Amino acid sequence: MNILNKIEQYRDNEERLRWEGTFAEYLDLIKEKPWVAQTAHSRVYNMIKDAGVEEKDGKKEYSFFKDSIYGLEESLEKLVEEYFHSAAKRLDVRKRILLLMGPVSGGKSTLVTLLKRGLEDYSRTENGAVYAIKGCPMNEDPLHLIPLHLREDFQNEFGIKIEGNLSPLNMMRLEQEYGGRIEDVVVERVFFSEDKRTGIGTFSPSDPKSQDIADLTGSIDFSTIAEYGSESDPRAYRFDGELNKANRGMMEFQEMLKCDEKFLWHLLSLTQEGNFKAGRFALISADELILAHTNESEYKSFISNKKNEALHSRIIVMKIPYNLKVSEEERIYKKMIADSDLSHVHIAPHALKVASIFTILTRLKASHKAGIDLVKKMKLYDGESVEGFNQQDVKELQSEFNDEGMSGIDPRYVINRISSAIIRKQLTSISALDVLRSIKEGLDQHASISKEDKERYTDYITIARKEYDLIAKEEVQKAFVYSYEESAKTLMDNYLDNVEAFCNKNKLRDPLTGDEMSPDEKLMRSIEEQIGISENAKKAFREEILIRISAYARKGKRFEYNSHERLREAIQKKLFADLKDIVKITTSVKTPDESQLKKMNDVIARLIDEHGYNSVSANELLRYVGSLLNR
Repeated sequence: MNILNKIEQYRDNEERLRWEGTFAEYLDLIKEKPWVAQTAHSRVYNMIKDAGVEEKDGKKEYSFFKDSIYGLEESLEKLVEEYFHSAAKRLDVRKRILLLMGPVSGGKSTLVTLLKRGLEDYSRTENGAVYAIKGCPMNEDPLHLIPLHLREDFQNEFGIKIEGNLSPLNMMRLEQEYGGRIEDVVVERVFFSEDKRTGIGTFSPSDPKSQDIADLTGSIDFSTIAEYGSESDPRAYRFDGELNKANRGMMEFQEMLKCDEKFLWHLLSLTQEGNFKAGRFALISADELILAHTNESEYKSFISNKKNEALHSRIIVMKIPYNLKVSEEERIYKKMIADSDLSHVHIAPHALKVASIFTILTRLKASHKAGIDLVKKMKLYDGESVEGFNQQDVKELQSEFNDEGMSGIDPRYVINRISSAIIRKQLTSISALDVLRSIKEGLDQHASISKEDKERYTDYITIARKEYDLIAKEEVQKAFVYSYEESAKTLMDNYLDNVEAFCNKNKLRDPLTGDEMSPDEKLMRSIEEQIGISENAKKAFREEILIRISAYARKGKRFEYNSHERLREAIQKKLFADLKDIVKITTSVKTPDESQLKKMNDVIARLIDEHGYNSVSANELLRYVGSLLNR
């Protein structure tokens, strides 16, 4: 019954949002709410803006795209600010077709679908409300009723600029149904819907020999010619083409560059002048966003064709490359799995991360910058700190190639390989090694991978495996540390006591005997050496730590284990180094004694409770790390 109640609530809400009144009443409404008269481009921009915008490190992130598109923040900012924002201000870019160009499965279709679904929802909000002449198949803007010679007066009074002319059908209806009384024309609120073909259209080219231009612009209804007497009577015309139905909203032009030329010429007038030719009528005004998408090879072929030169200047190309961040790629896989029938399968921690490492490596281009290999570049792109490099280096790396991310392995391939491994082997749990193995096996079946690419990708699988080895060892070593955080804190406090004494040239007091002692140089060096602090650099490092402690104290904050990134790393590595032999012995003994068995069970329990493993994947991880430590 709960779902039926929700259906009833939805129906009641739809009824509550409905509005109908005369044009005179509509004028009162826009005087109170002038944003109602916004253009299609302005509506799309405001829809994105109203969902929320955050600024991080000087870059804008839009909540509208947040849970659906990952790792494309820069591309989205460019799209929103350079196209939608400018178009909303009635600048010349609104007279261009927006063409999204990028590799397969890179997010173009997802982006278009988001905009379409977003407009459907936004038209049901107060800020996104759309009003049209009632009974108009094109949901025409009621302000088109204002005669041309009065529009300047209207703009002075209302502050709203009117663009476009009244359509032939509504011109006839104004005279015949309303006797020319504009103020009596009935206006209604409309709600965008792709399914109902209201404000959202989709055009997909088919066989050029059979597809009719009427699919775009509508057609004559021959069954009514006898009734109305002429093909030029607007009542004998079906205004049901995609350009008609998408008026006031947006039209998706699928595979636009594969279209026959006669379809593309109609876009010339629509984009530049805001109108198109249909039947035996004057030009018909339309206010809509034309959005198309294609891949790079098709675009290059289109550009090289001299016949298309008139359209070149009427297209704004926005690149939508693959994501280049490991953490964001992992989110893509998690979302795709959650949306599939694989959600019941246990995927071991780091399995998707390791797959993401491989995928991102295939998309990156080797830098000419000294000291940067692909792994370091990958980590820098993902926001990880790499010694000797900073954010300025990241910006330089990103500007080195203008086509980075336009090629490589797509997310669907990885998900297909995970699915294949699960289904073929009837697995209920899948590990990072299972994923890498399946990806490698699938390279032979991938139609677009050349022999050279296959060799390169195989090397990337090896690199991803090495990264996983490091992750796996760290995971197990962490689990072996009983009260890990407590052990780390104790070690850090001991180190800090010695550093403070060293820097202040003081003695320490033994807590048991009360005797004075010199700072423990051996302990301090054993920790500092874990992160490569040389003998010459130790004094500067220790003084830096002391300065950080003082800064925290001045702000009334406590210096914690995680307060200094490099010190935290050093403490971790020191703990792990001390535990390595214990881990090695415990995981590799074939017949463990009671003590070892208890430790193994404790570790497995910790991996399950605190790290997201199940019993199968936890045991596999322990066996694998044991084999690594015994090599």
